Amino acid sequence: MFLAQNMEVAAGVKQQLEADSQRVGNVRLLPGRFMVIEQAMGVPKGRTSAQLWLSDFIEQMKRTDFVAAALKRHAIEGAAVAPPRAG
Repeated sequence: MFLAQNMEVAAGVKQQLEADSQRVGNVRLLPGRFMVIEQAMGVPKGRTSAQLWLSDFIEQMKRTDFVAAALKRHAIEGAAVAPPRAG
């Protein structure tokens, strides 16, 4: 639709735009980022022990490079692992 209507600007998920630009050609991607997609995990309100366990699990997965390795293993480009929790 973007090309069919001869539009000049599009915004979206960077990985998809990069893939589309390879397929379509004759387009230019601007440097930097337009948006950040933050991921989250949660537990039901009031489940304090589950919340603590989940927070510790997430930090462990980041600290042991599990998340970074998974991104690499699945060829996910342009995504970054969140920094460790302060404290």
